[in-house]
Amino acid sequence: MLNVTILCVGRLKDAFYEDAAKEYGKRLTAYAKVNTVEIKAADLPQEPSEAEIRAALEKEGAEILKKIPSGARIVALCVEGKLYSSEELAADFTAAANAGTSHIVFIIGGSYGLSETVKRAAHARLSMSRMTFPHRLARVMLLEQIYRACKINAGEKYHK
Repeated sequence: MLNVTILCVGRLKDAFYEDAAKEYGKRLTAYAKVNTVEIKAADLPQEPSEAEIRAALEKEGAEILKKIPSGARIVALCVEGKLYSSEELAADFTAAANAGTSHIVFIIGGSYGLSETVKRAAHARLSMSRMTFPHRLARVMLLEQIYRACKINAGEKYHK
């Protein structure tokens, strides 16, 4: 069974995001073991400078890197990442499994994204879209896409 860890900066604060994440988590139990690990967002002033943002990203990045299990495939979600179709994501899961990797870690940054250190540590960079989404919504979208990829790989209906 596929192990998926979602490492994310910040928590889901709104009930509708929590409910959606729980729903996809429940659906995924038939296909994968999913664990979500939340990293505390670094404190920043209302109008942070570029240096303050970089320092915060590095602090969050250090915490993220500590939580990555050994041997896992690391996928960083970032706007400059590759755009995958649902079928390509499913194929990536299959390729990882065929290469002997049973654990995939997806990393979602906070409001200012991810540090370059985290991006460099990733085996792949994934973009949900060229548009900007709130990181809380990105978590729900990612869970839905993981579920969709699992359904595709199982040969079951859902993704069309």
